[in-house]
Amino acid sequence: MIKFSEERLKKVHEIIARYPEGKQKSALIPILHMAQDDFGGWLDAPTMDYVAEILQIKPIEVYEVATFYSMFNTKPVGKYLLEVCRTGPCMLNGSDDIIDYIKEKLDIREGETTADGLFTLKPAECLGACGYAPMMQLGEHFKEHLTKEKVDTLIAELRAKAKN
Repeated sequence: MIKFSEERLKKVHEIIARYPEGKQKSALIPILHMAQDDFGGWLDAPTMDYVAEILQIKPIEVYEVATFYSMFNTKPVGKYLLEVCRTGPCMLNGSDDIIDYIKEKLDIREGETTADGLFTLKPAECLGACGYAPMMQLGEHFKEHLTKEKVDTLIAELRAKAKN
């Protein structure tokens, strides 16, 4: 059964308490982030139902938010989520080539995960760092001015890190 730890549940209730009575739905996005972090890096239906139960809202209200925002994953993802920006400035600076290179190098398509479970490629909308294009988000970190060589180095480093 899906359940936050007592410590995390305390944090959930602190977040809910920030909002006026009857407005607990306002806590949905931060609680979805917590759920995604705590329950495997993605949000399946039972997890979203659990969040709905905590917030005393309908499950569809959770599904709508989780499927709208690209920061939430509604299917399993690899240990490393490579989110490559594909909007205007990044595209003009070669993000499509970077995405194609990653697809070829890892033998996956957009939205897929490598057979070893390490990498998922997810094109992203604007990551807000146009001056550093092309770029990607990797967890909480941004990788900027991407080239094929930088992608090779990054993938090698992540593979080595995963072995340790």
